[in-house]
Amino acid sequence: MANTSAIYARIDKELKENAEGILSKLGISPSSAIQMLYSQIVLRNGMPFDLRLPTGKPVAAGGMNREQLDAELMKGMESLKSGKTYTVDEIDAEGIINDN
Repeated sequence: MANTSAIYARIDKELKENAEGILSKLGISPSSAIQMLYSQIVLRNGMPFDLRLPTGKPVAAGGMNREQLDAELMKGMESLKSGKTYTVDEIDAEGIINDN
C-alpha cells in the first residue's frame, strides 16, 4: 500500500455535490482531484490559478463618482450613435456588465 495520509476538510454541501457530480462525469474521484491539486501546487510552487481581488468597475450609479458616471453615459451615447445596442438578455448572457 502507498504511503498516504488523510485530509479532512469541511465544505459547503451543495458545492461538494456539484463538484463531485462534475468529477464523476470526468471519471475522476474526489481523492484524485485533490491529489491533482496538490501536485500542481508543488509543481508551480503555489496555487495553480490566480488569486486576486476582483477589479471590476462599479455598475451602480451610486457607486460611481461624477467622472465615472459621465464616462459611462458617454460610452452609452456613443454606442447608440453607432447603432450598437443590446437587449437585456444579451447583456445577461454575454456578461457585458461585471457584477464584481
